Amino acid sequence: MLTKDKLLEMFRKSNALQRGHFELSSGLHSGHYFQCAQVLQYPKQAAIIGAELARRFRASKPTVVIGPAAGGIVIAYETARQLGARALYSERVDAEMQLRRGFTVTKKDRVIITEDAITTGESARKVASLVERFGAKMVGIGCIVDRSAGHTPLFPGRRFVRLFALAFETFPPHDCPLCSEQIPVTRPGRIPKTVL
Repeated sequence: MLTKDKLLEMFRKSNALQRGHFELSSGLHSGHYFQCAQVLQYPKQAAIIGAELARRFRASKPTVVIGPAAGGIVIAYETARQLGARALYSERVDAEMQLRRGFTVTKKDRVIITEDAITTGESARKVASLVERFGAKMVGIGCIVDRSAGHTPLFPGRRFVRLFALAFETFPPHDCPLCSEQIPVTRPGRIPKTVL
């Protein structure tokens, strides 16, 4: 079993916790960012984390694990590998999540969604809606880090598993003290627009 202390040690050794001025995928701003890719770049660590998520969902007998691109891809793959399930990922197209590259689910599938970090849960909710439009059964949502601070239930009526919770403050861009101080904002995980 992966304890909170063991997970924290992985975070520390990987330098996964960053400080600065960040725009999260939710659009909110924060002075802290947890870069899960720093932890998941090590296959042994990814295997341990995936095994823990798999352990917590095994009784639900999932047949498919879906991770929203890009942050959810590695943990979805590793969790699926541990479960003997298929590993898929969804992609944003015009702000909506879609299954592309020939990926699909059917009414026979039992699906879990895995994410690296969740703040508002918007990506996971969009993937859940997509899965249900295909007629597949949603059996749960799991993440490595829950940044929501537990203010509101993220997924009412759905099973939600988090391995770790961080309660760093977030701000809407129009009310961000870091923006007021004119500290440059970083958009981690996004490919910069450059002219080739």
